[in-house]
Amino acid sequence: MNLLKALNTGYNLLKSSKINSYKIDAEILLSASLKISKEKMILNLDKEISFENYESFLTKIKRRKANEPIAYILKKKEFWKNNFYLNKHILVPRPETELLVEESLDIIAPIQKKKLLEIGVGSGCLIISILKERVNCSAIGIDCCQNAVKIAKINAKLHQIENRIKIFKSDVDNFITGKYDLIISNPPYIDKHQLKYLGVSEFEPFKALDGGVNGTEILRKVIIKASQVLKTNGKLIIEIGSNQKYKVINLLNNNNFFINKIIKDLSNHDRCIVSTKLI
Repeated sequence: MNLLKALNTGYNLLKSSKINSYKIDAEILLSASLKISKEKMILNLDKEISFENYESFLTKIKRRKANEPIAYILKKKEFWKNNFYLNKHILVPRPETELLVEESLDIIAPIQKKKLLEIGVGSGCLIISILKERVNCSAIGIDCCQNAVKIAKINAKLHQIENRIKIFKSDVDNFITGKYDLIISNPPYIDKHQLKYLGVSEFEPFKALDGGVNGTEILRKVIIKASQVLKTNGKLIIEIGSNQKYKVINLLNNNNFFINKIIKDLSNHDRCIVSTKLI
């Protein structure tokens, strides 16, 4: 069997399971099974595929047919400009979360030396992406999940910034260390009653998605903590759900934050709020 026939088999299996991205998914999984780039694979579709590689491909296709995210199948996810290691204990980074990196880099000039905090560090992709481009900055990353702490430390080492970041287990309520110029957070913000309607929630860690009643319980805790550990005129950049803008603005105003701007994602949904601590 050549690569083209194997790829068509993958297409058909994923399409039969109503995977909308069946073409690109099959291509990614086949190139991963072959351990070559997708571009090289496309140029060699007439080549034969070995039995071992074909079996590896079909195993991956079976997992994707069950709607398992590709990032878990391959144990990596591209974010911003880099690849990050992850596993099933970590929320898969979304493209819209790159807005927080973009806004952070707009706030911090390349030569500035700033102290950053990420609340809910997860895989570390957010804070690591920022530190790689702002080489004079240092950071703390906290997460209530020990598995997330472990993965974030692995990624910090992979990207060679482990000497500029400390990552440890802590929930937001109990964290009291230091004063910061910038805090970023992509907290759980999905209404707990809506989680059952999400296709990937059965694979991704429930705790990383569950924002409690109305989806604002963790958001409120993050804002309160930010008001305590941010320096005066420090910035908070936080990701929100598409229907939470006014609730979060109210929380921010009640905790002495000035709203700088609200950023929409590519789907034109409100996705990120930048604010400044006033006092």
